[in-house]
Amino acid sequence: MARYIFVTGGVVSSLGKGLSSASLAYLLQSRGFKVRLRKLDPYLNVDPGTMSPFQHGEVFVTDDGAETDLDLGHYERFSGISAKQSDNITTGKIYSDVIRRERKGKYLGKTVQVIPHITNRIKEFINNDVSREDFVICEIGGTVGDIESLPFLEAIRQFSNEIGKKNTLFIHLTLVPYMRASDEIKTKPTQHSVKELRSIGIQPDIIICRSERSIPIDQRKKISLFCNVSIDDVIETVDVKTIYEAPISFNKEKLDERVLKFFKIKSRKKVNLSPWKKITKAVLNNKRTVHIAIIGKYVELKDAYKSLDEALTHGGIANNLKVNLVRIESDFLKPKDVKNKLKGVSGILIPGGFGKRGTEGKIAAVNYARKNKIPFLGICFGMQMAVIEFARNVIGLKDANSTEMSKSTKNPVISLMNDQLNVEEKGGTMRLGSWKCKLKKNSLAYSIYKKDLVSERHRHRYELNFKYNEKLNKLGMISSGTNPKTGLVEIVEIPSHSWFIGVQFHPEYQSTVKNPHPIFVSFVSACIKKNNQ
Repeated sequence: MARYIFVTGGVVSSLGKGLSSASLAYLLQSRGFKVRLRKLDPYLNVDPGTMSPFQHGEVFVTDDGAETDLDLGHYERFSGISAKQSDNITTGKIYSDVIRRERKGKYLGKTVQVIPHITNRIKEFINNDVSREDFVICEIGGTVGDIESLPFLEAIRQFSNEIGKKNTLFIHLTLVPYMRASDEIKTKPTQHSVKELRSIGIQPDIIICRSERSIPIDQRKKISLFCNVSIDDVIETVDVKTIYEAPISFNKEKLDERVLKFFKIKSRKKVNLSPWKKITKAVLNNKRTVHIAIIGKYVELKDAYKSLDEALTHGGIANNLKVNLVRIESDFLKPKDVKNKLKGVSGILIPGGFGKRGTEGKIAAVNYARKNKIPFLGICFGMQMAVIEFARNVIGLKDANSTEMSKSTKNPVISLMNDQLNVEEKGGTMRLGSWKCKLKKNSLAYSIYKKDLVSERHRHRYELNFKYNEKLNKLGMISSGTNPKTGLVEIVEIPSHSWFIGVQFHPEYQSTVKNPHPIFVSFVSACIKKNNQ
């Protein structure tokens, strides 16, 4: 039977519940156990797909096409376990499911209520699709005290009673602030947070204390006393310089040992921290750097491109250097300013996105990269900007555009997939999840992947228009990767350029610490060569 670990948070949000869960998952894996990671989000959206990155950060996409919280990206990068649709649920999805059942008469005329119907659906999610796992780690989004989180907390309380306390462990992550004015570490916020949790029937077994400074033993004892946990179960996590230090830090604090002791289970293997030590050293101590510009609409919020940032870090580690990201807001990038703004960068990357805002700045940046032989990587929307730029300035179609930005354009080089495939139903046009891509031999893409067929994750509606493919190929922008079933173009490149690729998919979603994605490894390598010229 699987053991369940529930991770809750208090005091403030964004303390690092996702990273804590991911780090614990790795440590338990390293000790020889099979682990599953899940996220329960309290917002009313059915999924984060319609939410602005400014509101919620990046939308992470799984192989089976789920649009999920960005924490699932952390789970995958740290544990190497591919997330599924069954690993993320929201209040919106839960209520939608319950209301749908009610409309079908599934509740036999009963009054539908938060307890038991909503909480039962949450428990059903927690226990669903679990097979041979030793541990299931469930992170509860939000903070204790939020009205939105109450049904989730009540559900996990019930769940613990139903499967037995010996099979469930509660970890509570809180903030222990340092007050500079009085030069003191304050435990009161943690005490209040735990009190709030206990008031709804949950006693934490382990408390993880996030602080910018090490917590003195006297303060730990105070937390232990007032929060009713053993002093050994008060775990500190001091701010780290890189997220890759987290597994090392938690192991040093014996978090994994305390978890196994609670469940009375012996470790099957010795923890292997050498990969994390090697990566941390590479990230923190490498004096070699390369500057890469990332041009997008949400660059001011780092979480908006979280997987992309990490994938570039992985590419840097594989090339034994540090990638310095030059973040440029596309809204304020004017064609006349491109040369000055991009001065000194050795590579240009345009990430995914939606909508017209900031597109002309992106197109101007593509033009600069193409003409000046600067390594260029366009991802999803970035690929589409590269196609539009090439169509306008090489083919000569001055009004070339995407129907996403201009429905009246006479040269829609980018258009809806359903229009091209003659699909009558216009709903559900987003292409999501893992799709196959067949690579053309003797292409840059083939030399990067070193195989004929690959599978990559998508999140988009618009595609390169079939009608313009021949013209693009003839004048120097070749389609080096296509979907074997639909023929939709997945990769474009310019062979006459030093390194110029646009991909319709999101390679960053599959890049992990141990297995950096080959596109980012090759892109960073090309940037190094440019930097050394």
